[in-house]
Amino acid sequence: MIVLDASVLIAHLEGADAHHDRATALLADAVDQAWGISPLTLAQVLVGPARAGRLAPAQSALRTLDVVTVPLSDDAPVRLATLRATTGLRLPDCCVLLAAETTAGDVATLDERLAMSASELGYAVRS
Repeated sequence: MIVLDASVLIAHLEGADAHHDRATALLADAVDQAWGISPLTLAQVLVGPARAGRLAPAQSALRTLDVVTVPLSDDAPVRLATLRATTGLRLPDCCVLLAAETTAGDVATLDERLAMSASELGYAVRS
């Protein structure tokens, strides 16, 4: 499974985004892979469409991509706190790492700091 960071999906869904082509190419290169997303990351992706009154089309696009939500486990607060303390990343980025840990998946991100931390933790990074 490839765990998607919000940066990838936001750029892919928004044609005017400066990273749209890069994000779309990243997804196209992994079309044969399963894609996962943490619940918090999914919420991040949906904020812009919700503000713009385009929530339903965004949700439809995510269903078309077959992005699977990786559920949070009961020990997620402790695991997220540990990731936050050890990496210095913001909690939303730690959610991506936790989803990758949970699924033994790769990380797809356009965020250099998240990519570096994921790589340091031993995850394959697609960016």
